[in-house]
Amino acid sequence: MLRFFFFFARIENYTPDMSVAEVDDSIKRALQLWADVTPLRFTRLYRGTADIMISFGVGDHQDGYPFDGPNGLLAHAFPPFEGIGGDAHFDDDEKFFYRSPQGYNLFLVAAHEFGHSLGLEHSRDPGALMYPTYIHRDVDTFVLPKDDVDGIQSLYGPNPDETGPRPTPPVTPNKCDPKLVLDAVTMLRGEIMFFKDSFFWRSSPHRGTVEQHLITGFWPEIPGHIDAAFESPLEDKVFIIKGEKVWALYGYEMAQGYPKSLSMFRLPRKVQKVDAVLYDETSYKILFFVNKQIYSYNEEQRRLEKGYPKPVEVVFPGMKGKVTAAFQYQGFNYLFSGSKMFEFGAYNKLRRVLNNNYFLPC
Repeated sequence: MLRFFFFFARIENYTPDMSVAEVDDSIKRALQLWADVTPLRFTRLYRGTADIMISFGVGDHQDGYPFDGPNGLLAHAFPPFEGIGGDAHFDDDEKFFYRSPQGYNLFLVAAHEFGHSLGLEHSRDPGALMYPTYIHRDVDTFVLPKDDVDGIQSLYGPNPDETGPRPTPPVTPNKCDPKLVLDAVTMLRGEIMFFKDSFFWRSSPHRGTVEQHLITGFWPEIPGHIDAAFESPLEDKVFIIKGEKVWALYGYEMAQGYPKSLSMFRLPRKVQKVDAVLYDETSYKILFFVNKQIYSYNEEQRRLEKGYPKPVEVVFPGMKGKVTAAFQYQGFNYLFSGSKMFEFGAYNKLRRVLNNNYFLPC
């Protein structure tokens, strides 16, 4: 026997930041996000008291939890109980938007708050919608992450109406996964950055701390699943590469004038994608790994080195498999292949083969 849970929702007033149609659509899609994976069904009311009363207000809006003005608490919602339980309130001192990247996307904020309205608490998973910090995401491609799906289904169960395949809920990478394959690794002013899918780990070796974040939480312009990254001390920039596009960071800020073409490194036209990049601080040479070959670019002279490309195993004897990431740290070169990391010392002599989370201790 199929069991459904029916909720009524009502929008009491509107923000001047968006049109009525845009607010209605944002709220509808935010509720539907939860309905798609559960037996929850939502019906809109235009008058009277609903299970979820939705309103915009500022400061003291008479619920005992006043808002704090711009760029503070965006909204709050109450878990299911009598009275204001389930209600969601949005701070109209914030700037909400529908499509523009300026301000806070109402769909994302509302979907998070409706999670609370339905009984979910905050998540510790930095990739989860219920993570306590607002993170910009592409709303056109957004799929409810697995942590959120698991959480809401633990309360209500799965959607009994599902008839066909649905998008696979994204899973936050686990640095302790023995099969973890990293997309890219780079230094950034003394920190080590490890990229995987839509996430990166930020490791501070001197402090012994490791943080995980969504890439879009820091840089909305940079896509996930990047191909390579490297730091250039000569330019004091970190370059991020995906396909034929190159982005640059100055510290944690986006550098102006990017993205640029991969051709800025004088690579042959046939090279439209790189597998990894290694920056050699002693020679200012940038090694581009393309399939099983290496191209060497002299950053000081801004030209490709003669005699390249060379086979990877010629430059790094003992290197087996496709290089998927690379970086230089404390005078050693580290090449990643699958779930392994190869450590090379002086004269590119292979010293050790390690697990690729060697710098990401569990």
